[in-house]
Amino acid sequence: MRLFVFGYGYAARALARRLRPKGWEVHATVRSPQDAAALAAEGVTAHLATDQDAVAEALTTTQALLVTAPPGADGCPGLPVLVPALARSGAFPDWTGYLSTTGVYGDRRGGWVTEASRLSAQSLEGARRVAAERDWLEVGRGMGLTVTVFRLPGIYGPGRSALDRLRAGEARRIVAPGQVFSRIHVDDLAAGLDASIARPRAGGVYNLCDDEPAPNADVIAYAAGLLGLPVPPEIPIAEASLSPQAMRFYAESKRVSNARAKAELGWRPAYPTYREGLAAILASGG
Repeated sequence: MRLFVFGYGYAARALARRLRPKGWEVHATVRSPQDAAALAAEGVTAHLATDQDAVAEALTTTQALLVTAPPGADGCPGLPVLVPALARSGAFPDWTGYLSTTGVYGDRRGGWVTEASRLSAQSLEGARRVAAERDWLEVGRGMGLTVTVFRLPGIYGPGRSALDRLRAGEARRIVAPGQVFSRIHVDDLAAGLDASIARPRAGGVYNLCDDEPAPNADVIAYAAGLLGLPVPPEIPIAEASLSPQAMRFYAESKRVSNARAKAELGWRPAYPTYREGLAAILASGG
């Protein structure tokens, strides 16, 4: 079995770790020969994205295709590379997954959203994700690809969590009244993708997130307690001097439902809240 990734990064690495013990091999596109050498050290077979022949040949025997690269002004960068290569290969994967964001829902003032909720992106990044989702689903219908979209909140895990920010002295407990957001441990994300690969659904859309949306300040406080460090003081958002990108993040508040993924994929997060997730990271040495 072969997994082919366009945009091999944090999430794709977690999926690769999960699939390799089951006998999967992992291939990915890269931008340069130097990147290829780095992936080879991880056991990943790399293909230059500009080499259409090599990409098409690899896709010929690919069962699962994962696209994680964020869209730019011209849309998803994977489309102009993968669509022609798929057409040239003459063989389609059993499953194609596109990683999107819960930012497509915009601000819901703390209310719940499901996959059926109206898309109302407020940021440029969110609007680009809406367009990329639409483009991939249209490609799926046009080519007969089994495309599934996954809307993700903030991803955390070893090396990328509140624990790391506290140790680096960079964690701040910013308080925005009423603001909550969902998150997901990277291993739960990988488990959700694995479950979907086992149950492909053309045109499927899933929120993959934990069970308890919470304010940033609560997460930082809990992480500080795990490390035995003083809890950083609360900082009102008006006094935080945040970057425009960070301000856009705090301008949105919503609770994301994962009920569909549980019902249709049989998926359950191993870390249903940030408390279990952070404790597991610390216990594993992270």
